[in-house]
Amino acid sequence: MVTRFAPSPTGRLHLGHAFAAKVAFNFAKAQNFSCLLRIEDIDHTRCTNEYTLEIYRELDWLGFDWPLPVKIQSKHYYDYAKIIKNLCNLGLAYECPLTRGNIRDGLLPKNKGTNINGYLDHFKEGNSKPIIPNSIRLDLKKSMQYLKDQELTFIETSSGEEKKINSKVALMDAVEKKKLDPIIARKDIGVSYHIAVTHDDYYQDITHVVRGHDLYESTHIHVLIQKISNWPTPKYHHHPVLNNKYGDKLSKRGLDTSIRSLRNNGLTAHQVLDMATL
Repeated sequence: MVTRFAPSPTGRLHLGHAFAAKVAFNFAKAQNFSCLLRIEDIDHTRCTNEYTLEIYRELDWLGFDWPLPVKIQSKHYYDYAKIIKNLCNLGLAYECPLTRGNIRDGLLPKNKGTNINGYLDHFKEGNSKPIIPNSIRLDLKKSMQYLKDQELTFIETSSGEEKKINSKVALMDAVEKKKLDPIIARKDIGVSYHIAVTHDDYYQDITHVVRGHDLYESTHIHVLIQKISNWPTPKYHHHPVLNNKYGDKLSKRGLDTSIRSLRNNGLTAHQVLDMATL
């Protein structure tokens, strides 16, 4: 059995990351699982090598260890792009030229059945910073029709018991309320979290996904992508996120809670982990 801890190197790790790492690694240890480390750095507009190296240093200092090699997502853009291209070929995804301003003004994207000719060319020859002409969205309605009567569920374990969650209900609700189709390829990076994370969970044989509850709603989209791609759906454990004193989720902008800052102020790893508690 395998789980993973998957931070993004867009800033310094903070207490919230220490809490999430503690939950993931302790979850694995308690059940004799393996816990992988994955660097989710597909957002080349924000991620840096400096922060990647700092992730290794801080997690090691906190006392965590992980199997090698570490999966680096930015080395696999082409793999993710092939999944997106396949969804386009199936008629389940489409280009969306609308800007955020267009959408705020009430314009809605439409699936014109585009085949996205030339899309994969943006990822060839080791392009480490792909950019595409328009974003690409997954057509929820057509995806649901494509799967017909297939079950769309996942097992949630955060309550201490296994609970079967019906993603089809949430997805159908999104369709009926005409919510925006999810972006599966951002214009500025060519791919997306939804595609990269489901791809990697499959190819890394992840059986249990341990992550923050802020990603719970994304799970419905991930189950849909897994089903279309004929990938098994892992079990999920969505834990609470650590908030600041105002009740807001900790962010990387709060440098006073960064592990580096706490470490430089003389705290031990044990003390930092004690602070990383709900």
